[in-house]
Amino acid sequence: MRKLHLLIVLIALLIFNTTIKAQNNDAVIAKILAISGIVEVEKMQEQAEVAATEWILDNEDSLKSFSLKTLDFNGKKLKDLTTTSVIIYQIQEFNPSGTIFLNGKKRILFGFTSQGWVSQYGINADKVNWFLIDDTEWMKMMIAYVKVSSNEKSELLLKETLTAGVLVNKGVKLKKEIKIPFFTLEDEMYLVSDYSSEMKLIYNERTLGVFLKETKNLVQISRGNLIKIHDYFFENN
Repeated sequence: MRKLHLLIVLIALLIFNTTIKAQNNDAVIAKILAISGIVEVEKMQEQAEVAATEWILDNEDSLKSFSLKTLDFNGKKLKDLTTTSVIIYQIQEFNPSGTIFLNGKKRILFGFTSQGWVSQYGINADKVNWFLIDDTEWMKMMIAYVKVSSNEKSELLLKETLTAGVLVNKGVKLKKEIKIPFFTLEDEMYLVSDYSSEMKLIYNERTLGVFLKETKNLVQISRGNLIKIHDYFFENN
């Protein structure tokens, strides 16, 4: 794969060389660097996926067959990775049956990153804290999150609405209506739920904050990724 990356850069150099006389040198160099940056991001994504796979193989003996897909690397630039606070993977078990693959249990793997997880040498997996959750745990997290971010406190109603509805930016939507609206907060306002012995959940405008008690790091999951994860688990409801 590394050879492929080098080949892409070399091809880019050849293409730009044919027009270099007609263009500003700085502009050409900028284009080459941009392509090189894309290659580097792809390399980082591959390294992160290997680290995630290694963690599963080392910690989850029950997973004998699974697929792993990155949820949110697409569109990132190289400089974005140094400030990325969480990488998210869709994990799904499958049962091979001839040439047909039957989809099985779904999970989400969170990789909460610490400062220094990306360097000139690539990904440092020791700077990533991994959490693997299923749909049951996700529902518990979302009940706690929506409970602290809205006026609704009935966990039974929250579960029913979250199961049948969809998460949107303004709340939980059911049949084209916002059934549970979120509070409108300013950027500097936070609502806290002491979720477990490992983490606190923090509601802030358009994000889910996760405070990891062990590392004392506050990381944020965007509302867009919350919606994607919820749809992943409950898309057939």
